Amino acid sequence: MSSPSQRPRRRPVPRLGVRLSDDGIDVAVFASHATGVDLCLIDGSETSSDPTTWTERRVPLDGPELGVWWAHVPGVRVGQRYGFRVHGPWEPASGQRHNPAKLLVDPYARGLVGELGYGPETYGHVVDDDLAGDPAGPADPRDSRGSVPLGVVVDTRYAARRPPRPHVPWSQTVIYEAHVRGLTIGFPGVPADLRGTYAGLAHPATIAHLQSLGVTTLELLPIQASASEPHLVQKGLTNYWGYNTLGFFAPHAAYATAAAREAGAGAVLAEVKGMVDRLHEAGIEVVLDVVYNHTAEGPVEGQHLSWRGLDNPAYYLHDGWYPATLADVTGCGNSLDFRRPQVVRTALDSLRYWTEAVGVDGFRFDLAVTLARGADGFDPGHPFLMTLQTAPSMHGIKLIAEPWDVGPGGWQTGRFPPPLAEWNDRFRNAVRSFWLADPAQAAHGLPGHGVRELATRLAGSADLFGYSEPPGIRGPMASVNYVTSHDGFTMADLVAYDHKHNHANGEANRDGSNDNRSWNHGLEGPVRVDSLGAEILPLRRRSIRNLMSTLLLSAGTPMLTAGDELGRTQGGNNNAYCHDSPVSWVEWDLTEWRGNLLATTRHLLALRRDHAALQGTRFFVGRPWAEGTRRDLSWFAADGTALDHGRWHDPQVRTMQMLRSAPAHPGRPVSPDAGESAVLVVVNGSLDEAEVVLADDRPTTWELVWDSTWEHPAERDAVASANGGVLAENGSAVTVEPLSVRVYVAQES
Repeated sequence: MSSPSQRPRRRPVPRLGVRLSDDGIDVAVFASHATGVDLCLIDGSETSSDPTTWTERRVPLDGPELGVWWAHVPGVRVGQRYGFRVHGPWEPASGQRHNPAKLLVDPYARGLVGELGYGPETYGHVVDDDLAGDPAGPADPRDSRGSVPLGVVVDTRYAARRPPRPHVPWSQTVIYEAHVRGLTIGFPGVPADLRGTYAGLAHPATIAHLQSLGVTTLELLPIQASASEPHLVQKGLTNYWGYNTLGFFAPHAAYATAAAREAGAGAVLAEVKGMVDRLHEAGIEVVLDVVYNHTAEGPVEGQHLSWRGLDNPAYYLHDGWYPATLADVTGCGNSLDFRRPQVVRTALDSLRYWTEAVGVDGFRFDLAVTLARGADGFDPGHPFLMTLQTAPSMHGIKLIAEPWDVGPGGWQTGRFPPPLAEWNDRFRNAVRSFWLADPAQAAHGLPGHGVRELATRLAGSADLFGYSEPPGIRGPMASVNYVTSHDGFTMADLVAYDHKHNHANGEANRDGSNDNRSWNHGLEGPVRVDSLGAEILPLRRRSIRNLMSTLLLSAGTPMLTAGDELGRTQGGNNNAYCHDSPVSWVEWDLTEWRGNLLATTRHLLALRRDHAALQGTRFFVGRPWAEGTRRDLSWFAADGTALDHGRWHDPQVRTMQMLRSAPAHPGRPVSPDAGESAVLVVVNGSLDEAEVVLADDRPTTWELVWDSTWEHPAERDAVASANGGVLAENGSAVTVEPLSVRVYVAQES
């Protein structure tokens, strides 16, 4: 291979990574502290898994210029496997950890093949067979080739005509958080060879389930290439969730079908693109959970795989002391330093690639506070956030922040700028407390909370998201409401366990949150219908329906966790990140009560979809939205009178009515003549039944459309045929069961 002096000199390729050209490839990599970088072309690995049979051609790169090394390499085509070797000082005390014995993964690789090994050769410093060693000690001379994944040259062009993006408005958005493998691995409606894959996710049976629910937006746990931590591998476990990134551009090959993996990295990418296309054809958006806050290399004593060997001082957040020590604000051993332009550039390049080349519709940023940390901590005006607001490639893309990390000042819910939405942990806590923790306390004669906090969450959390410039511009849809997520108890486990049961994680039950706000209703764990304690099962099921209805009927953007609509359980494990097993997979075996819950979830989402009053895009102001209409939001006590200051703050008041009103046809000119949508939600959070006087400020006929005491929505038919039926006049008294929710819709006059 020609030396740098023999090749025509070219300007550095402005875009990093390896890209096809007419006669070969252009390659560029950032390594600002290096003295030399070799592109290593690996041959023979396609036909043999034995690294000793591979050949390695090393191409010294030109540079550096502004920290970038580059070359044009003719004759290299699609499918070529490669890595980098980086030369430079080994000075751990100053943070420089160059070790050319280690074959490094290209952070910009569009495809990766091969498994990560966990032997001593994957460490930059010398470790023993137990992987113990001094990270400030000498460099390890063993070659890591054969123990690290290889980059693959991939043609990222997509010749087929692609369907348009759905562009679902935030007011109509219903998010469904799912794991590619876990959603369909046990789904009998999907062919066996497609289960647990990208293709299985896009199978008509999977899409039909999502459509039947009313899901508009599928939020996928990380699908960027990831790896398991060494301590999990030693325990025989795996990082199932995938929050341990090894490549920001390559899809995780393990989620592709066996046929695609056999065909190569290009076929894996094509399967991902095909998944996105099939979902778009069904009107469903695809949002990716992305992890730009840390990498799979772990703490300073961790593996030497990519960024650490390329440019450790430029990529990772350090504490500023000498010897150099990593600053960990993610709890994962390392944190990427978003004060550094190259880190910001990498994240933005990755986002553009996934939107433009793959076609995804948005991103949920894991531990997003880390991505906006400047010299003085979290900065709402951080360059990364400013670019998200202004870059043309981000226009119309859904952006969602997980608004915290574990560093100083790490909780920042409500402080991210538009157009970002945010996970609302205050919603989660308030709903769990009201329906579970408080009744558990009350059952023992202990005080709980009143209705004030729950009402604030039902109304869209203006206390968190209303403070902006101009005020209120973000609207309630900026609040991504959730009761459960991948992290924590499932909804079924919230009503069956008072305590976490994480012993299978191998950490003596120390991991996972202790603030679960759950309630086992008197017995810990599963209860059989024919066993002692079976009398609590109806109340457990009602509690699930209370949680589900509060989630789906609140102002804001609802996020449903995959399997909650089917009563999925993790056996009390609230940190199942390390289990690629039935513990974490969606259970599709529909017993009677699970089928009823599925029907209930569909019914509640249909109510939200069919009634404009449940789709508010603006914060409520408590005034009529047009002359002669109801106020957009009103609160009433059980006796039908307006909630006054004393009752708002009384922890003994556990019953209230929420009346929401909106134009029946959003988007049309605001006029009372165009029709009005009005919904009355009655909440009884006490342990006793309550007599409730249905409230309104005008004569109204209310139709009962749902009651959380119903095991199945079809029970409405029995109520309709019974004495009294489902219609009630404004001002009439109705009896509301303990711990239940009722939904009434105003009949059109």
